[in-house]
Amino acid sequence: MNQLSNVEFMLLQIIAECNQASGYEVNKLIDQRGYREWANIGTTSIYAGLKKLNGKGLIEYENSGEKSGKGPMPVRFAMTEGGMTTMRNEIIASLSSSRECDNRFDLGLAALAFVKKGEAIEALRKRLDFLGETHKKIRQKYESQGGARLPLYVRALFLHPMSLIESEQAFVANIINELMEETKEHV
Repeated sequence: MNQLSNVEFMLLQIIAECNQASGYEVNKLIDQRGYREWANIGTTSIYAGLKKLNGKGLIEYENSGEKSGKGPMPVRFAMTEGGMTTMRNEIIASLSSSRECDNRFDLGLAALAFVKKGEAIEALRKRLDFLGETHKKIRQKYESQGGARLPLYVRALFLHPMSLIESEQAFVANIINELMEETKEHV
């Protein structure tokens, strides 16, 4: 079982990359990298995650001493030695055993027998449209960030979901074709 939530894991990575970062800087980088599209993370989750990481002793914070505007003194977060060790352990575990899966879609596939083939085909075609739009948005964000010129660890954040989407598109197209063949057989 993972020691960190996905949000905490992501926050540790960003803080490690920046060496030191404020919550605002973390939030900005999350937007730039497109984490919100696939990690289901909101601004509140970021600040709650930073608080949890601090409570676990994985990051520490200090006032930056640079105040602008009326808000509170900005806080900058840095990784502790324990935070670095924990993050490295999580990286090894996630790279060796994580599985990309959409359980809701799998449940829909398992229930195909309960809808008409035409309804299933129409729904799956909509999924293909959805996947195509999602791929296009990720590709645009990837290109706007620098595309192939990005460091590998950043490129991978874009290339992995695009690759999964392409595979999913091929899978869905095959299911549609099989359903269409079954429809022809019953006519």
